[in-house]
Amino acid sequence: MAIKVILLILFFGIMIGIGWYYRSTAGKVHDFVIGGREVGPWLTAFSYGTSYFSAVVFVGYAGQFGWKYGMAATWAGIGNAIIGSLLAWVILGRRTRLMSQFYDTATMPDFFGRRFDSKGLKTAASLITFIFLIPYTASLYNGLSRLFGLAFNIDYTWCIVIMAILTGVYVIAGGYMATAVNDFIQGIIMLIGIVAVIFSVLNAHGGFTQAVWDLSQIPNESTPLFKGAFTSFFGPDPGGLLGVVVLTSLGTWGLPQMVSKFYAIKDEAAIQKGTIISTIFALVVAGGCYFLGGFGRLYSGVIDVQTQGFDAIIPAMVSELPDLLIALVVILVLSASMSTLSALVLTSSSTLTLDLIKPNFVKNMDEKKQVLWIRSLIVVFVAISAIIAVYQYKGAITFIAQLMGISWGALAGAFLGPLVWSLYSKKTTAASCWVSFIFSVVFMLMCTFAPQVFPLWLRSPINAGAFCMIISLIIVPIISLFTKKPPEGADVDAAFASYDKTVSVKVKTDLG
Repeated sequence: MAIKVILLILFFGIMIGIGWYYRSTAGKVHDFVIGGREVGPWLTAFSYGTSYFSAVVFVGYAGQFGWKYGMAATWAGIGNAIIGSLLAWVILGRRTRLMSQFYDTATMPDFFGRRFDSKGLKTAASLITFIFLIPYTASLYNGLSRLFGLAFNIDYTWCIVIMAILTGVYVIAGGYMATAVNDFIQGIIMLIGIVAVIFSVLNAHGGFTQAVWDLSQIPNESTPLFKGAFTSFFGPDPGGLLGVVVLTSLGTWGLPQMVSKFYAIKDEAAIQKGTIISTIFALVVAGGCYFLGGFGRLYSGVIDVQTQGFDAIIPAMVSELPDLLIALVVILVLSASMSTLSALVLTSSSTLTLDLIKPNFVKNMDEKKQVLWIRSLIVVFVAISAIIAVYQYKGAITFIAQLMGISWGALAGAFLGPLVWSLYSKKTTAASCWVSFIFSVVFMLMCTFAPQVFPLWLRSPINAGAFCMIISLIIVPIISLFTKKPPEGADVDAAFASYDKTVSVKVKTDLG
Protein backbone atom coordinates (compact mmCIF):
# COMPACT_ATOMS: atom_id res chain seq x y z
CA MET A 1 0.00 0.00 0.00
CA ALA A 2 2.88 2.37 0.77
CA ILE A 3 4.31 1.83 -2.73
CA LYS A 4 0.92 2.49 -4.33
CA VAL A 5 0.36 5.69 -2.37
CA ILE A 6 3.89 7.01 -3.01
CA LEU A 7 3.61 6.40 -6.77
CA LEU A 8 0.21 8.07 -6.85
CA ILE A 9 1.40 11.15 -4.92
CA LEU A 10 4.48 11.41 -7.16
CA PHE A 11 2.27 11.19 -10.26
CA PHE A 12 -0.13 13.88 -9.05
CA GLY A 13 2.73 16.13 -7.97
CA ILE A 14 4.36 16.01 -11.40
CA MET A 15 1.07 16.77 -13.16
CA ILE A 16 0.36 19.84 -11.02
CA GLY A 17 3.99 21.00 -11.16
CA ILE A 18 3.91 21.02 -14.97
CA GLY A 19 0.66 22.99 -14.95
CA TRP A 20 2.20 25.58 -12.62
CA TYR A 21 5.38 25.78 -14.75
CA TYR A 22 3.44 26.64 -17.93
CA ARG A 23 1.09 29.16 -16.32
CA SER A 24 3.10 32.10 -17.75
CA THR A 25 2.72 30.82 -21.33
CA ALA A 26 -1.08 30.68 -21.23
CA GLY A 27 -2.03 34.34 -21.15
CA LYS A 28 -3.42 34.66 -24.69
CA VAL A 29 -6.28 32.75 -26.29
CA HIS A 30 -4.26 30.99 -28.98
CA ASP A 31 -1.52 30.15 -26.48
CA PHE A 32 -4.03 28.75 -23.99
CA VAL A 33 -6.14 26.81 -26.53
CA ILE A 34 -3.64 25.59 -29.17
CA GLY A 35 -0.19 26.34 -27.76
CA GLY A 36 0.43 29.23 -30.13
CA ARG A 37 0.73 26.75 -33.03
CA GLU A 38 4.30 26.00 -31.89
CA VAL A 39 3.98 22.45 -30.54
CA GLY A 40 6.53 19.86 -31.69
CA PRO A 41 5.98 16.34 -33.09
CA TRP A 42 6.53 14.30 -29.92
CA LEU A 43 4.19 16.36 -27.76
CA THR A 44 1.53 16.54 -30.48
CA ALA A 45 1.70 12.82 -31.30
CA PHE A 46 1.53 11.74 -27.66
CA SER A 47 -1.22 14.28 -26.96
CA TYR A 48 -3.18 12.87 -29.92
CA GLY A 49 -2.70 9.30 -28.72
CA THR A 50 -3.49 9.87 -25.06
CA SER A 51 -6.60 11.87 -25.96
CA TYR A 52 -7.63 8.97 -28.21
CA PHE A 53 -7.24 6.13 -25.70
CA SER A 54 -8.85 6.51 -22.30
CA ALA A 55 -9.95 4.15 -19.54
CA VAL A 56 -13.02 3.49 -21.68
CA VAL A 57 -10.74 1.66 -24.13
CA PHE A 58 -8.50 -0.09 -21.59
CA VAL A 59 -11.22 -1.29 -19.21
CA GLY A 60 -14.48 -1.07 -21.17
CA TYR A 61 -13.85 -1.71 -24.85
CA ALA A 62 -10.90 -4.09 -24.38
CA GLY A 63 -12.93 -6.20 -21.97
CA GLN A 64 -16.16 -6.12 -23.96
CA PHE A 65 -14.80 -6.69 -27.45
CA GLY A 66 -12.10 -9.08 -26.29
CA TRP A 67 -14.83 -11.21 -24.73
CA LYS A 68 -16.97 -11.07 -27.88
CA TYR A 69 -14.30 -11.53 -30.55
CA GLY A 70 -11.34 -13.13 -28.77
CA MET A 71 -7.89 -12.48 -30.18
CA ALA A 72 -9.49 -11.03 -33.32
CA ALA A 73 -10.32 -7.93 -31.24
CA THR A 74 -6.70 -6.95 -31.92
CA TRP A 75 -7.92 -5.83 -35.36
CA ALA A 76 -9.64 -2.92 -33.62
CA GLY A 77 -6.26 -1.78 -32.28
CA ILE A 78 -4.64 -2.22 -35.69
CA GLY A 79 -7.48 -0.22 -37.25
CA ASN A 80 -6.98 2.51 -34.64
CA ALA A 81 -3.30 2.70 -35.61
CA ILE A 82 -3.72 2.64 -39.40
CA ILE A 83 -7.04 4.46 -39.92
CA GLY A 84 -7.41 6.43 -36.71
CA SER A 85 -3.78 7.59 -36.54
CA LEU A 86 -1.72 7.08 -39.73
CA LEU A 87 -4.40 8.00 -42.29
CA ALA A 88 -5.86 10.72 -40.07
CA TRP A 89 -2.47 12.46 -39.92
CA VAL A 90 -1.75 11.95 -43.63
CA ILE A 91 -5.18 13.07 -44.90
CA LEU A 92 -6.11 15.71 -42.33
CA GLY A 93 -2.94 16.86 -40.58
CA ARG A 94 -1.28 19.21 -43.05
CA ARG A 95 -4.43 20.65 -44.63
CA THR A 96 -6.12 21.23 -41.27
CA ARG A 97 -3.03 23.05 -40.00
CA LEU A 98 -2.82 25.29 -43.09
CA MET A 99 -6.50 26.12 -43.42
CA SER A 100 -7.08 26.71 -39.71
CA GLN A 101 -4.12 29.11 -39.78
CA PHE A 102 -5.51 30.89 -42.83
CA TYR A 103 -8.89 31.42 -41.14
CA ASP A 104 -7.20 32.09 -37.78
CA THR A 105 -9.42 29.58 -35.99
CA ALA A 106 -8.73 27.68 -32.79
CA THR A 107 -11.87 25.49 -32.67
CA MET A 108 -13.78 23.29 -35.11
CA PRO A 109 -17.08 25.26 -34.91
CA ASP A 110 -15.20 28.48 -35.67
CA PHE A 111 -13.55 26.77 -38.63
CA PHE A 112 -16.95 25.74 -40.04
CA GLY A 113 -18.33 29.24 -39.45
CA ARG A 114 -15.49 30.97 -41.31
CA ARG A 115 -15.01 28.36 -44.03
CA PHE A 116 -18.69 28.59 -45.02
CA ASP A 117 -19.31 32.17 -43.85
CA SER A 118 -22.18 30.98 -41.68
CA LYS A 119 -22.81 32.14 -38.13
CA GLY A 120 -25.63 29.60 -37.81
CA LEU A 121 -23.34 26.72 -38.76
CA LYS A 122 -20.82 27.86 -36.18
CA THR A 123 -23.48 28.04 -33.45
CA ALA A 124 -24.93 24.65 -34.36
CA ALA A 125 -21.51 23.01 -34.33
CA SER A 126 -20.70 24.52 -30.95
CA LEU A 127 -24.00 23.27 -29.48
CA ILE A 128 -23.41 19.75 -30.82
CA THR A 129 -19.90 19.80 -29.37
CA PHE A 130 -21.13 21.04 -26.00
CA ILE A 131 -24.07 18.62 -25.74
CA PHE A 132 -22.26 15.44 -26.75
CA LEU A 133 -18.88 16.04 -25.14
CA ILE A 134 -20.40 16.33 -21.66
CA PRO A 135 -21.65 12.71 -21.43
CA TYR A 136 -18.47 11.50 -23.14
CA THR A 137 -16.46 13.35 -20.49
CA ALA A 138 -18.47 11.74 -17.70
CA SER A 139 -17.84 8.26 -19.13
CA LEU A 140 -14.08 8.61 -18.60
CA TYR A 141 -14.46 7.98 -14.88
CA ASN A 142 -16.13 4.61 -15.38
CA GLY A 143 -13.00 2.53 -15.85
CA LEU A 144 -11.45 3.77 -12.62
CA SER A 145 -14.00 2.53 -10.11
CA ARG A 146 -13.09 -1.17 -9.97
CA LEU A 147 -9.34 -0.60 -10.26
CA PHE A 148 -9.19 1.98 -7.48
CA GLY A 149 -11.35 -0.22 -5.30
CA LEU A 150 -8.98 -3.12 -6.04
CA ALA A 151 -5.81 -1.15 -5.27
CA PHE A 152 -6.88 1.23 -2.46
CA ASN A 153 -10.23 -0.02 -1.20
CA ILE A 154 -11.73 3.48 -1.29
CA ASP A 155 -15.14 4.64 -2.44
CA TYR A 156 -15.50 5.41 -6.14
CA THR A 157 -16.90 8.86 -5.38
CA TRP A 158 -13.53 9.93 -3.97
CA CYS A 159 -11.79 8.65 -7.11
CA ILE A 160 -14.02 10.86 -9.24
CA VAL A 161 -13.52 13.95 -7.08
CA ILE A 162 -9.73 13.59 -6.85
CA MET A 163 -9.30 12.99 -10.58
CA ALA A 164 -11.60 15.88 -11.50
CA ILE A 165 -9.88 18.39 -9.22
CA LEU A 166 -6.32 17.49 -10.23
CA THR A 167 -7.09 17.50 -13.95
CA GLY A 168 -8.84 20.84 -13.64
CA VAL A 169 -5.91 22.36 -11.73
CA TYR A 170 -3.22 21.71 -14.32
CA VAL A 171 -5.41 22.52 -17.34
CA ILE A 172 -6.60 25.80 -15.81
CA ALA A 173 -3.06 26.78 -14.83
CA GLY A 174 -1.11 25.92 -17.98
CA GLY A 175 -3.62 25.48 -20.78
CA TYR A 176 -2.69 23.50 -23.89
CA MET A 177 1.07 23.31 -23.25
CA ALA A 178 0.61 21.92 -19.73
CA THR A 179 -1.85 19.41 -21.16
CA ALA A 180 0.54 18.41 -23.96
CA VAL A 181 3.54 17.91 -21.67
CA ASN A 182 1.46 15.96 -19.18
CA ASP A 183 0.07 13.89 -22.05
CA PHE A 184 3.63 13.03 -23.05
CA ILE A 185 4.45 11.75 -19.56
CA GLN A 186 1.13 9.96 -19.29
CA GLY A 187 1.74 8.39 -22.71
CA ILE A 188 5.07 6.95 -21.59
CA ILE A 189 3.33 5.45 -18.55
CA MET A 190 0.67 3.94 -20.83
CA LEU A 191 3.30 2.40 -23.13
CA ILE A 192 5.28 0.83 -20.29
CA GLY A 193 2.15 -0.24 -18.42
CA ILE A 194 0.37 -2.04 -21.25
CA VAL A 195 3.50 -3.99 -22.26
CA ALA A 196 4.19 -5.01 -18.66
CA VAL A 197 0.59 -6.13 -18.08
CA ILE A 198 0.47 -8.22 -21.28
CA PHE A 199 3.67 -10.07 -20.44
CA SER A 200 2.55 -10.63 -16.85
CA VAL A 201 -0.92 -11.93 -17.78
CA LEU A 202 0.42 -14.30 -20.44
CA ASN A 203 3.15 -15.51 -18.11
CA ALA A 204 0.54 -16.28 -15.45
CA HIS A 205 -1.13 -18.64 -17.96
CA GLY A 206 2.01 -20.51 -18.96
CA GLY A 207 3.15 -18.18 -21.72
CA PHE A 208 1.71 -17.08 -25.07
CA THR A 209 1.41 -20.54 -26.66
CA GLN A 210 -0.33 -22.09 -23.65
CA ALA A 211 -2.68 -19.13 -23.27
CA VAL A 212 -3.69 -19.36 -26.94
CA TRP A 213 -4.23 -23.12 -26.61
CA ASP A 214 -6.42 -22.65 -23.54
CA LEU A 215 -8.42 -19.95 -25.32
CA SER A 216 -8.93 -22.18 -28.37
CA GLN A 217 -10.67 -24.79 -26.20
CA ILE A 218 -13.41 -22.39 -25.09
CA PRO A 219 -16.62 -22.86 -27.13
CA ASN A 220 -18.58 -19.99 -28.63
CA GLU A 221 -22.17 -19.87 -27.35
CA SER A 222 -23.78 -18.69 -30.60
CA THR A 223 -21.90 -21.13 -32.88
CA PRO A 224 -20.85 -24.12 -30.73
CA LEU A 225 -19.65 -26.08 -33.79
CA PHE A 226 -17.11 -23.35 -34.59
CA LYS A 227 -14.08 -24.74 -32.72
CA GLY A 228 -11.38 -22.27 -31.77
CA ALA A 229 -13.58 -19.27 -32.62
CA PHE A 230 -11.79 -16.98 -30.16
CA THR A 231 -8.36 -17.67 -31.66
CA SER A 232 -9.47 -17.47 -35.31
CA PHE A 233 -8.32 -14.73 -37.68
CA PHE A 234 -11.55 -12.70 -37.73
CA GLY A 235 -13.27 -14.16 -34.66
CA PRO A 236 -16.82 -15.49 -34.31
CA ASP A 237 -18.53 -12.33 -35.70
CA PRO A 238 -16.54 -10.56 -38.46
CA GLY A 239 -19.43 -8.20 -39.28
CA GLY A 240 -19.73 -6.93 -35.73
CA LEU A 241 -15.95 -6.59 -35.50
CA LEU A 242 -15.92 -4.46 -38.65
CA GLY A 243 -18.39 -2.04 -37.04
CA VAL A 244 -16.11 -1.70 -34.02
CA VAL A 245 -13.09 -1.02 -36.24
CA VAL A 246 -14.92 1.66 -38.25
CA LEU A 247 -16.41 3.44 -35.22
CA THR A 248 -13.26 3.49 -33.10
CA SER A 249 -10.90 4.26 -36.01
CA LEU A 250 -12.70 6.54 -38.46
CA GLY A 251 -14.35 8.41 -35.59
CA THR A 252 -11.17 10.32 -34.72
CA TRP A 253 -11.41 12.18 -38.04
CA GLY A 254 -14.45 14.10 -36.87
CA LEU A 255 -13.91 14.56 -33.13
CA PRO A 256 -13.13 18.20 -32.17
CA GLN A 257 -10.69 17.29 -29.38
CA MET A 258 -8.67 15.13 -31.82
CA VAL A 259 -8.64 17.45 -34.84
CA SER A 260 -7.57 20.37 -32.64
CA LYS A 261 -4.17 18.70 -32.24
CA PHE A 262 -3.44 19.52 -35.88
CA TYR A 263 -4.16 23.21 -35.26
CA ALA A 264 -1.31 23.35 -32.75
CA ILE A 265 1.48 21.50 -34.56
CA LYS A 266 4.55 23.56 -35.41
CA ASP A 267 5.59 22.84 -39.01
CA GLU A 268 5.83 20.35 -41.89
CA ALA A 269 8.68 18.38 -40.33
CA ALA A 270 6.70 18.05 -37.11
CA ILE A 271 3.72 16.63 -39.06
CA GLN A 272 5.93 14.02 -40.76
CA LYS A 273 7.54 12.89 -37.50
CA GLY A 274 4.27 13.11 -35.60
CA THR A 275 2.59 10.79 -38.11
CA ILE A 276 5.11 8.03 -37.42
CA ILE A 277 5.19 8.52 -33.65
CA SER A 278 1.39 8.64 -33.35
CA THR A 279 0.97 5.46 -35.41
CA ILE A 280 3.50 3.48 -33.35
CA PHE A 281 1.94 4.75 -30.12
CA ALA A 282 -1.53 3.65 -31.24
CA LEU A 283 -0.27 0.26 -32.40
CA VAL A 284 1.31 -0.47 -29.00
CA VAL A 285 -1.38 1.01 -26.75
CA ALA A 286 -4.59 0.21 -28.66
CA GLY A 287 -3.28 -3.01 -30.17
CA GLY A 288 -2.02 -4.05 -26.75
CA CYS A 289 -5.30 -3.23 -24.99
CA TYR A 290 -7.47 -5.21 -27.40
CA PHE A 291 -4.95 -8.06 -27.58
CA LEU A 292 -5.00 -8.30 -23.79
CA GLY A 293 -8.80 -8.20 -23.75
CA GLY A 294 -8.85 -11.09 -26.21
CA PHE A 295 -7.77 -13.42 -23.40
CA GLY A 296 -10.64 -12.32 -21.15
CA ARG A 297 -12.51 -15.63 -21.44
CA LEU A 298 -9.66 -17.36 -19.64
CA TYR A 299 -11.14 -15.69 -16.56
CA SER A 300 -14.71 -16.93 -17.10
CA GLY A 301 -14.38 -19.03 -13.95
CA VAL A 302 -13.49 -15.95 -11.90
CA ILE A 303 -16.15 -13.51 -13.09
CA ASP A 304 -19.76 -13.66 -14.22
CA VAL A 305 -20.20 -11.25 -17.12
CA GLN A 306 -23.99 -11.50 -16.92
CA THR A 307 -24.06 -10.01 -13.43
CA GLN A 308 -20.75 -8.12 -13.17
CA GLY A 309 -20.59 -6.73 -16.70
CA PHE A 310 -17.72 -6.47 -19.16
CA ASP A 311 -15.96 -3.85 -17.04
CA ALA A 312 -15.06 -6.61 -14.57
CA ILE A 313 -12.87 -8.51 -17.07
CA ILE A 314 -9.71 -6.39 -17.11
CA PRO A 315 -9.75 -5.82 -13.31
CA ALA A 316 -10.01 -9.61 -12.88
CA MET A 317 -6.87 -9.99 -14.97
CA VAL A 318 -5.07 -7.28 -13.02
CA SER A 319 -6.06 -8.65 -9.61
CA GLU A 320 -3.66 -11.59 -10.01
CA LEU A 321 -0.63 -9.35 -10.66
CA PRO A 322 2.00 -8.32 -8.07
CA ASP A 323 1.24 -5.18 -6.04
CA LEU A 324 3.77 -3.06 -7.91
CA LEU A 325 2.18 -3.93 -11.25
CA ILE A 326 -1.30 -3.25 -9.87
CA ALA A 327 -0.08 0.21 -8.86
CA LEU A 328 1.34 0.71 -12.36
CA VAL A 329 -1.97 -0.33 -13.95
CA VAL A 330 -3.91 2.09 -11.74
CA ILE A 331 -1.61 4.93 -12.79
CA LEU A 332 -1.88 3.74 -16.42
CA VAL A 333 -5.66 3.94 -16.35
CA LEU A 334 -5.53 7.22 -14.43
CA SER A 335 -3.15 8.63 -17.07
CA ALA A 336 -5.43 7.50 -19.89
CA SER A 337 -8.47 9.05 -18.23
CA MET A 338 -6.87 12.35 -17.17
CA SER A 339 -5.28 12.98 -20.57
CA THR A 340 -8.57 12.46 -22.39
CA LEU A 341 -10.50 14.43 -19.76
CA SER A 342 -8.12 17.39 -20.10
CA ALA A 343 -8.54 17.41 -23.90
CA LEU A 344 -12.32 17.25 -23.64
CA VAL A 345 -12.78 19.99 -21.05
CA LEU A 346 -10.34 22.28 -22.89
CA THR A 347 -12.24 21.70 -26.15
CA SER A 348 -15.66 22.18 -24.52
CA SER A 349 -14.75 25.36 -22.64
CA SER A 350 -12.94 27.02 -25.55
CA THR A 351 -15.74 26.14 -27.98
CA LEU A 352 -18.47 27.47 -25.69
CA THR A 353 -16.53 30.68 -24.98
CA LEU A 354 -15.23 31.51 -28.46
CA ASP A 355 -18.06 30.16 -30.61
CA LEU A 356 -21.21 30.66 -28.56
CA ILE A 357 -20.82 33.16 -25.71
CA LYS A 358 -18.49 35.70 -27.33
CA PRO A 359 -20.29 36.13 -30.69
CA ASN A 360 -23.82 35.98 -29.26
CA PHE A 361 -23.88 37.22 -25.67
CA VAL A 362 -20.67 38.98 -24.56
CA LYS A 363 -19.43 40.57 -27.77
CA ASN A 364 -16.99 43.03 -26.19
CA MET A 365 -14.70 40.38 -24.75
CA ASP A 366 -10.98 41.18 -24.83
CA GLU A 367 -8.13 38.63 -24.76
CA LYS A 368 -7.86 38.43 -20.97
CA LYS A 369 -11.59 38.04 -20.49
CA GLN A 370 -11.72 35.25 -23.09
CA VAL A 371 -9.02 33.29 -21.26
CA LEU A 372 -10.80 33.94 -17.95
CA TRP A 373 -14.08 32.66 -19.40
CA ILE A 374 -12.36 29.54 -20.75
CA ARG A 375 -10.72 28.85 -17.39
CA SER A 376 -14.00 29.39 -15.56
CA LEU A 377 -15.87 27.05 -17.89
CA ILE A 378 -13.20 24.37 -17.40
CA VAL A 379 -14.21 24.38 -13.73
CA VAL A 380 -17.86 24.13 -14.74
CA PHE A 381 -17.31 21.26 -17.19
CA VAL A 382 -15.13 19.28 -14.81
CA ALA A 383 -17.73 19.72 -12.07
CA ILE A 384 -20.62 18.71 -14.34
CA SER A 385 -18.81 15.61 -15.57
CA ALA A 386 -17.97 14.58 -12.00
CA ILE A 387 -21.54 15.13 -10.80
CA ILE A 388 -22.96 13.06 -13.67
CA ALA A 389 -20.43 10.28 -13.01
CA VAL A 390 -21.30 10.17 -9.29
CA TYR A 391 -25.02 10.38 -9.99
CA GLN A 392 -24.81 7.53 -12.49
CA TYR A 393 -22.67 5.47 -10.09
CA LYS A 394 -25.32 5.80 -7.39
CA GLY A 395 -27.82 4.31 -9.84
CA ALA A 396 -30.28 7.19 -9.88
CA ILE A 397 -30.45 7.41 -13.67
CA THR A 398 -29.70 5.05 -16.54
CA PHE A 399 -30.17 7.02 -19.76
CA ILE A 400 -26.87 8.85 -19.21
CA ALA A 401 -25.03 5.60 -19.88
CA GLN A 402 -26.88 5.28 -23.19
CA LEU A 403 -26.12 8.87 -24.09
CA MET A 404 -22.43 8.23 -23.44
CA GLY A 405 -22.57 5.40 -25.95
CA ILE A 406 -23.84 7.64 -28.75
CA SER A 407 -21.58 10.64 -28.09
CA TRP A 408 -18.73 9.45 -30.29
CA GLY A 409 -21.06 8.46 -33.13
CA ALA A 410 -23.06 11.70 -33.04
CA LEU A 411 -20.01 13.98 -32.95
CA ALA A 412 -17.95 12.16 -35.56
CA GLY A 413 -20.98 11.48 -37.75
CA ALA A 414 -21.96 15.17 -37.74
CA PHE A 415 -18.49 16.61 -38.39
CA LEU A 416 -16.57 13.97 -40.36
CA GLY A 417 -17.94 14.58 -43.86
CA PRO A 418 -18.06 18.39 -43.58
CA LEU A 419 -14.48 18.57 -42.31
CA VAL A 420 -12.88 16.22 -44.84
CA TRP A 421 -14.69 17.66 -47.86
CA SER A 422 -14.19 21.27 -46.78
CA LEU A 423 -10.43 20.64 -46.76
CA TYR A 424 -10.39 19.02 -50.20
CA SER A 425 -13.17 20.59 -52.27
CA LYS A 426 -14.05 24.22 -52.96
CA LYS A 427 -17.52 23.09 -54.02
CA THR A 428 -18.56 21.90 -50.55
CA THR A 429 -21.56 23.91 -49.38
CA ALA A 430 -22.98 25.04 -46.06
CA ALA A 431 -26.25 23.22 -46.84
CA SER A 432 -24.43 19.88 -47.05
CA CYS A 433 -22.94 20.52 -43.61
CA TRP A 434 -26.37 21.23 -42.17
CA VAL A 435 -27.68 17.95 -43.59
CA SER A 436 -24.78 16.01 -42.07
CA PHE A 437 -25.25 17.70 -38.68
CA ILE A 438 -29.00 17.08 -38.53
CA PHE A 439 -28.88 13.53 -39.92
CA SER A 440 -26.24 12.24 -37.51
CA VAL A 441 -27.62 13.87 -34.38
CA VAL A 442 -31.23 12.81 -35.06
CA PHE A 443 -30.20 9.31 -36.14
CA MET A 444 -28.10 8.65 -33.02
CA LEU A 445 -30.75 10.06 -30.68
CA MET A 446 -33.41 7.86 -32.30
CA CYS A 447 -31.07 4.88 -32.02
CA THR A 448 -30.93 5.54 -28.28
CA PHE A 449 -34.53 6.43 -27.46
CA ALA A 450 -36.51 4.69 -30.25
CA PRO A 451 -34.36 1.76 -31.44
CA GLN A 452 -37.40 -0.26 -32.50
CA VAL A 453 -37.75 1.82 -35.69
CA PHE A 454 -34.41 0.50 -37.01
CA PRO A 455 -33.41 -2.94 -38.27
CA LEU A 456 -31.72 -5.11 -35.65
CA TRP A 457 -28.16 -4.51 -36.84
CA LEU A 458 -28.56 -0.73 -36.53
CA ARG A 459 -29.85 -0.79 -32.96
CA SER A 460 -26.32 -1.10 -31.64
CA PRO A 461 -24.72 2.33 -30.95
CA ILE A 462 -21.49 0.91 -32.39
CA ASN A 463 -23.02 0.05 -35.78
CA ALA A 464 -25.21 3.15 -35.79
CA GLY A 465 -22.22 5.43 -35.17
CA ALA A 466 -20.17 3.76 -37.91
CA PHE A 467 -23.16 4.08 -40.27
CA CYS A 468 -23.49 7.82 -39.58
CA MET A 469 -19.81 8.42 -40.31
CA ILE A 470 -19.94 6.65 -43.67
CA ILE A 471 -23.19 8.37 -44.64
CA SER A 472 -21.67 11.74 -43.70
CA LEU A 473 -18.79 11.17 -46.11
CA ILE A 474 -21.24 10.20 -48.88
CA ILE A 475 -23.99 12.75 -48.32
CA VAL A 476 -21.87 15.92 -48.17
CA PRO A 477 -20.59 15.82 -51.80
CA ILE A 478 -24.02 14.73 -53.09
CA ILE A 479 -25.88 17.58 -51.39
CA SER A 480 -23.16 20.00 -52.48
CA LEU A 481 -23.92 19.19 -56.13
CA PHE A 482 -27.46 20.57 -55.79
CA THR A 483 -27.03 23.49 -53.39
CA LYS A 484 -25.68 27.02 -53.59
CA LYS A 485 -21.93 27.34 -54.05
CA PRO A 486 -19.76 30.05 -52.45
CA PRO A 487 -19.53 33.24 -54.58
CA GLU A 488 -16.62 33.60 -57.01
CA GLY A 489 -13.56 35.15 -55.45
CA ALA A 490 -14.68 34.32 -51.90
CA ASP A 491 -12.24 33.57 -49.10
CA VAL A 492 -12.43 29.90 -50.01
CA ASP A 493 -10.29 30.56 -53.11
CA ALA A 494 -7.64 32.26 -51.03
CA ALA A 495 -7.82 29.47 -48.45
CA PHE A 496 -7.12 26.82 -51.05
CA ALA A 497 -4.40 28.99 -52.56
CA SER A 498 -2.56 28.71 -49.24
CA TYR A 499 -1.94 25.05 -50.12
CA ASP A 500 0.05 26.12 -53.19
CA LYS A 501 2.12 28.91 -51.68
CA THR A 502 5.77 28.66 -52.73
CA VAL A 503 8.27 28.08 -49.93
CA SER A 504 11.97 27.23 -49.86
CA VAL A 505 12.93 23.85 -48.39
CA LYS A 506 16.07 21.75 -48.09
CA VAL A 507 16.84 19.06 -50.65
CA LYS A 508 16.36 16.34 -48.02
CA THR A 509 12.73 17.43 -47.74
CA ASP A 510 11.97 17.78 -51.45
CA LEU A 511 14.22 16.40 -54.22
CA GLY A 512 12.36 18.44 -56.83
